[in-house]
Amino acid sequence: MKIAVTGKGGVGKTTVAAILARLYADEGRKVLCADVDPDANLGAALGFSEEELAGITPISKMRKLIAERTGAGADTYGKFFKINPKVDDIPDLVAKEHNGVRLLVLGTIETGGSGCVCPEHVVLKRLIAHLILRQEDVVIMDMEAGLEHLGRGTTDGMDQFIVVIEPGARSVQTYRQIVRLAADLGISRVRVVANKVRTEADEAFIRENIPAEALLGIVHFSEAVADADRAGRSPYEYSDETVAEIRRIKDRIDTK
Repeated sequence: MKIAVTGKGGVGKTTVAAILARLYADEGRKVLCADVDPDANLGAALGFSEEELAGITPISKMRKLIAERTGAGADTYGKFFKINPKVDDIPDLVAKEHNGVRLLVLGTIETGGSGCVCPEHVVLKRLIAHLILRQEDVVIMDMEAGLEHLGRGTTDGMDQFIVVIEPGARSVQTYRQIVRLAADLGISRVRVVANKVRTEADEAFIRENIPAEALLGIVHFSEAVADADRAGRSPYEYSDETVAEIRRIKDRIDTK
């Protein structure tokens, strides 16, 4: 099972990704989470302590590893390097485990623009492609709002693209933008989790704006999840109701 979770900032996609990961781990599945969001906080949502998180270096910052794999040395950096570096062993080398879930923090590229072709970019792109093809694992990627990290040839193994939205026009607009981006990549399976739903009017708004076949489920607003976020703790231990709602969503993912 390969799942990419995306959505605009603040909608709760990291909460959804983390609880899905914990649910799969509870079944005894091998679960690997990749934090691809520049605002990386998936580790806290999975229950990693502040000390554990402080010890994690994003892969994009592992200059020695990147230089070793791409051949980009001090005299060649940004000029000549391998565009197909070995990455298949990186998850086992650097992933950290907690509560049965292994975590990779990919990090961001701070040099150049979105078209940057640099050693860090090449390693991250190759690594994402490899994660999607890892047959034995459940892979859950906590993405940023767009799909720029992905590309043609790397998405064939994805089982689900899940856009987390909240009841609001901007969130629905983000969903529609992601559908268009996904179509450009040849991806047709883009589904929605509606989060932070408070009222019947909220639910009606979601159902009016999201096609029924695309809606995986609704997660109601939970003060307990907000408490977990403020405490830097995993929502999995804070809100049985939210976990139950996401479990039902997981069951739909597994059967669709």
